[in-house]
This record gives sequence, C-alpha cells and structure tokens, in this order.
Amino acid sequence: MLLFFASFLGAIFSFITNGLFMAALLIGAVFYMYGRDLPNHEQLALYAPPTISRIYNGEGRLIDEFAKERRLFTPIEDIPDIVKEAFISAEDKNFYHHKGYDARGMAAAALDAARGGRLRGASTIPQQVVKNFLLSSDRSAERKIKELILSVRLENTLSKEEILELYLNEIYLGQNSYGVTAAAQVYFNKTLEELTVAEAAYLGALPQRPAQTHPVRDRDFAISRRDYVLREMRENGFIDEASYEVATADPLLTVQNGDFEPFGAQLPPRDYFTDEIRRQLSRDFGQDEFFGGGLTIRATVDPELQDEAAKALQAGLESYDRGLGIWHGKQASIEPDQLGSEEEWRAALSSADVPRDIEGWFPAVVLEIGDQRMRIGIEGVEETDAEPFYVPREDISWIKGSFHDNFEVGDVVFVRRMTKDADGSFIRWTLRQVPTVQGGFMAMDVHTGRVLAMQGGFSYQDSVFNRATQAARQPGSSFKPFVYASALDSGFTPATIIIDAPIQVDTGDGIWRPTNASHQFYGPTPLRTGIERSRNLMTVRLAQEIGMDVVAGYAERFGVYDRLEPFLANALGSQETTLFKMVAAYAMFANGGERVEPTLVDRVQNRWGETVYRHDDRSCEDCQIASLDAGFAPMITSNRERVMNAITAYQLTSMMQGVVQRGTAAGRVNVGVPVAGKTGTTNDAKDVWFIGFTSDIVAGCYIGYDRPKRMPGASGGGMCAPVFNQFIKHAVEKYGGGPFDVPPGGHFIKIDRYTGERLPDEASGENVVAEYFRDGEEPLFGVMFDGGWAMGSNLPLFAPGEDTTIIEEGVTVKTSDGQVTVIPDKADFGTLSSGGLY
Repeated sequence: MLLFFASFLGAIFSFITNGLFMAALLIGAVFYMYGRDLPNHEQLALYAPPTISRIYNGEGRLIDEFAKERRLFTPIEDIPDIVKEAFISAEDKNFYHHKGYDARGMAAAALDAARGGRLRGASTIPQQVVKNFLLSSDRSAERKIKELILSVRLENTLSKEEILELYLNEIYLGQNSYGVTAAAQVYFNKTLEELTVAEAAYLGALPQRPAQTHPVRDRDFAISRRDYVLREMRENGFIDEASYEVATADPLLTVQNGDFEPFGAQLPPRDYFTDEIRRQLSRDFGQDEFFGGGLTIRATVDPELQDEAAKALQAGLESYDRGLGIWHGKQASIEPDQLGSEEEWRAALSSADVPRDIEGWFPAVVLEIGDQRMRIGIEGVEETDAEPFYVPREDISWIKGSFHDNFEVGDVVFVRRMTKDADGSFIRWTLRQVPTVQGGFMAMDVHTGRVLAMQGGFSYQDSVFNRATQAARQPGSSFKPFVYASALDSGFTPATIIIDAPIQVDTGDGIWRPTNASHQFYGPTPLRTGIERSRNLMTVRLAQEIGMDVVAGYAERFGVYDRLEPFLANALGSQETTLFKMVAAYAMFANGGERVEPTLVDRVQNRWGETVYRHDDRSCEDCQIASLDAGFAPMITSNRERVMNAITAYQLTSMMQGVVQRGTAAGRVNVGVPVAGKTGTTNDAKDVWFIGFTSDIVAGCYIGYDRPKRMPGASGGGMCAPVFNQFIKHAVEKYGGGPFDVPPGGHFIKIDRYTGERLPDEASGENVVAEYFRDGEEPLFGVMFDGGWAMGSNLPLFAPGEDTTIIEEGVTVKTSDGQVTVIPDKADFGTLSSGGLY
C-alpha cells in the first residue's frame, strides 16, 4: 500500500515536472520564435524624437513655431524629480526595481481580471517605450510577447534614466502635446520647474486616456485621476501627508479653462514672413526635418518694418477699394435667434471665422438697422457712453445706397475707432472691409540680401496666398531698367539719342502697334528721358537695336526670369515674374552691380546647436580686433559675383533717380534722402508696380486683382509709389540713407536732358543734368538710333514740357515702310497684353 502511494506520488511529481519542463520548453520556444527578427532596440540609444522648430527674429524673440507633434525635448537631468515621480507613481511604481517587466504587477492585473475587474495591461515604462518606438499599439498576445522580450533587452542596453528620458519626451499627453515639457506649456503655460505638485500629478494622470481626461470637458474624472496619482505618490514616499492634503485641495486651473493665458498668445500672429520661411525651408530641408527636426531659425525680419509694411500696403489697398464706393464687407452671418442677449451675440461672434490680424480692426455684428444709424456689437470691447455701439449714416457716405440697402441683421463686419489726429479722442465707430484688390510688398537690404519685411496680401488670416513670392504677374514698365542696363553695357550712354516715334511689328498673329501711355510721340530723345518718362516706343526700339537675346540674358542673369522669351513685347514687361525676384534684382542696381541672394533666414541650427545654414559668407577683416578707432567700421571683404559693371549700375541708378524727381513717380516719393526707382503699369492697369531703393534698402510693391482685371484710374506712380513712400520713411529713420556711391573710372559731363546736347560745365537750369561717362570713352552727341524703324516725316512731335497732353485718337501717321496707318486708342497685341505702359 505504501509502495503504491509512493508510486502514485512519484507519478504526480513526474507529471508536474514534465509539465513544467514542457511548459518552460514551450515558453522558451515561443520567446525564441518571437524573439527573432525583432526591431533593433539599440537604435533607441541614438533616437532623436521629432521636436518643434522655432523661428526667432533678430532680437532673439520667438515669433513662430512649426511642428506636427508639439514636443520640446528635455534632457532627463533637467526634468524635476516631482515630475518623474508623478509618472512613475501613475505608470510603473516598481520602475527602479524590475528588469523591464513587473511580474507582480502582471499577476495583480491577472487576478483583477479573474475577479471580473477591468482588464488592464500592466505595462511597465520600458514596455511602453518599446511599444511606442518599435511596435504597434494593437492589443494582441503576439505584441505583448514581443514587448516583454524587447523591454528586457532595452534594460540591458540603456540605463533607467535614459529609458525614463525617452518615455517622458515621447509620451502623448493630449491637446497635440508630446512629452512633459510641451504638456506643461499647453495645459499650464509653465516650464517644468514652475509646476506645482498637483499640476505634475495631473500630467501623470494623462498617459492612459488623454482624450477622456480633458480638464474642462471631463473635469470631475480629471480631478479624480489627479488625486489617484497624488495618493500613489504619497504611498510611494514621494510626497508627505501635508503636501498631499494641499495638492488634493488645489483647484484644477488650466489654460483650457481660461485660468492661464495660452503660450501662443505670447507670440505675434502668424504672418506671411514666417509662413514663407516654412515654405522655403520645407523645400530645402524636407518636410520631416522642418516640422520635426527641432531647428532653431534666426529670421532676417525687422519687426518694426514688418509692421510698417503691413500698414502701408493695407492703406494703399483700402484707399483704392473705398474709392470704388461698393460695400462687400460682409464676412459672415449670425442667425437672429443667437443675438437675443449680449452674452449670446458675444459667444456667436467669438466663433465667427473672420481674420483677426488687422491692427485696429474689430469684428462686429449688426444688431439693429435704422435710417440714420446702425447698432452693432463689437468683439472684445465694452460699450460705454463715450463710445456707443452705433455707426452713423455719415460713415457710409462713400457707399452707394443706405443701411437698409447694404446690411442685414446678423451680418458680421469690421469696424475701427475713428479718432481725432490732434488728441486721439474718439469720434465714432467706422465700418471697414477687406479689399477685393490685393497686392504684395517686400523690402530687403541691398548689401546682404536680408529680407527685412514681407507682406503677401491685405491679411494673412484672410488669405494665406503670398503675393510677394507666389503670384506671377506682369511687371510692366518696372522691367524696363533691364533693357536700359543691357544697352548701357552695350556702348550706349544716358545721353544716347533714341527715336520716339510709332512702330508696328508683324507678330505672325497680327500687327502689334505699341504706343506711349500719353499717346504722344517725341522724336529724338535722350536715353535718360526714355526711362524717366517710361517711353514705350523708345524701349522697344532700344530692345530691337541691341537684340532681345541680349536683354533676355540680362534678365536671366539678374534672376528675374529663368528664361525670358525673346519677343519684343517682353521688353515692356509682358512676361510674368514675381515681386520677390524683381526686388532682389533691383538690389543689384543699388549696390553697384554685385549679386545678392535674397534670404529670409540668417542662420539655421539643428537640435544640437550646430549651424547647418548661414547666409552671409562675406569675411570680416577687422572682427578679430578688440576695438576700432572712433569713426571706423570693420572692413568687410565681399567675394560676390559681379553681375553688371559698377559704372553701368551708377548710370542706371542716376537715371532712375530722375523717375522719382521728375518722371512717372514725381511728387509721390519724398523721404529726405536720394531715392531711385521705377513705376510699372500694364495694359488696362491690371497690374501696377513701384520698386525703389535708397543707398541701403530696396523695396517694391505690386497691386492687382488675384484674377487680373482692369483697375480704372490706377497706375504704379499713383497707387504703389505712395505705399513705398509710407514704408521707406520709417526705414530711413531707422537705417538712414545717403548719396549713391560714385564708382571710380568715370567723369561727369553736363547735357541737356531734352535734346542730349553737351553743355558747358557752368551750365545750370531745369534742363541741365550731369551724366556720368566712362574714362577714355568720348561720348558721341547727335547720333540717333531707331532700332531699324524709320521715323515718319509728318509726325506731330512734341516739345519739352508738352508730354502730359493726350493726343486725339485716330491720328494718321506714315510707317517706316511708307504705309499710312491710324494710331489706336491703346497698344494692342491681338488679344494678348503687351505689358508695360508707364
């Protein structure tokens, strides 16, 4: 009997032993099978998580951020202990004691499940790290086995602190925040060092269900989870009883509840400048690196000039738009049943999708409409007796029709305060509207290519399309300086005589008969007057004389075009380009003919602080010297390519000064320092331009409808030159300006600017101009060029000072081949635009 009992026990022992052996063998086989071909965990030692790229202005102020995942990487030694302890208490209280997995935790989770409790994963922090970095998030036994294997391997590769650093910087914590630093900023607008115990506990409560632990929407649950983490922290000895009592009594104050100002409120609104940096660097570095590389970008923007650029362009666009007398300012509509009380209309208005980046403009909703006044509600403003919420009838005197004709209750509009210039006192609320006409503006340093300001439209929030860099438009007569530059480098001088008389060109599709904007013809005229008065016929004859292939070469060398088609109409700016390219090209006139590449970025550093891009590659000869004598600046050596002769650049600059002094921009620009520039107005004024420069800064403006159409009464001198003038006044106040440098190798000769005749050195008068000629070059006076087209013998030519009168339409003239033709109303090119007028 005893032997039987012993045999029975032996059999049971053998069965158990064999079972355990087989189980161990099976488990080993499973782990061996799943342990093959696993992701390489050692790569985590070199892992660089996607982090925010940040843009700073020249003063070091943060002005914008870009990221797909909002993450700010923080080394583990910079993360406060209270934050580490909150997450360890919430997620893995045995973190410092296990080897990658927590057997006791797994057993407790299994026991809870067996008792009918909620099935929980019991994943340790190392397991969560390998799941987030190396595996998928699917719930399966296979993934769990791989997770266990990799977590053990990870523990043998990285230290506990290195694992915790990966976890605390990678974990998703809701509201598009990744990692504890970004979460502290998103929820509390604080740094990690500024967090209270209660706030750290709330962050520790988020990893399991961030979407269901919202501090406002799920407030009760969020507080209960926070308090659970605080209890765990107390039980684990991380905080004492007193700290626990204080923390649990703290209210849950967050950005989302309006208790703290959001971090983004400290940043200026995103504008065209930083968005253009995004476009360019995403192209140059790649989308992934820009949005996740943690780049530190130093922008070239001057904040003061950027504001002035926006104001100047907005003023120009609004002035033209209001002159049309048409109301189109309704931005959105709010249902009348949402306007019953102030609380209701304010809530509805705050959710209206309207631009809020126009300085001084407030969104408003129409509440009542009367014959003599209209009652409104204004966002962000409290009504007072001194500033009642009414728009009087006199404010819409510029609009066709009455209040009833143009407005309805619930219309969302814009208003701004009208104040007295003398003392700034309030007059009334005045209606505003975003113009339908648009435009672009850009300014840059002529010596470095640093873009100081860029405005791509009236309002970035209204339209993100950047018309300074993305809109391809006809430059019109603002292209003419490139024709004249190629002529000056081809042996012509500012005193060279060009025939100003009618021509006709057989294009194959019809006869093109360009004409001057005034519809007048002036006969033999010096080159200078041709550009000052923007003479189309002289420009076409000049382009024909030197060859459009030469003109195209110059335009391409300056970067205005990648390829300019060699058609004569393109001498008048009929081929499209961008304001960005035109302004950059004009900078080379201003700096004496050296190539400069426009840039919005001074420097880019990667996440480790290494410079990966630097724009200015000039060398500073004296920058190693501790100090310089008074009145001396460091010597900068330029290694830039010369794109045009320095004397040619000065001759052209001098001629373009005449545009501002007595030409098509006369009376429009007056800033107290020498300014050169050129207007541009295309056929039917579909595009109007002005690009000008001082000795230090070049700036340009174009205005036109996004879908090009005629702008009655518009011109480059009338619309864009005032925009330039308003901006450049502030630029000169800050950066100064002076006479343009006269390069060596030339001498001045006085000539008559009407006839091109040489005058004695003592000559003076309104007709006298001193032109700069190359040494050793004896200018030829009296020689005329006609581009191969003869001048008719019976033309009604005009004397000096008579170039502002428009001749009658239908004047009959004789062409160079002896035929008789009629001068049309304006230049035509079949159904094609011929580009520039003036």
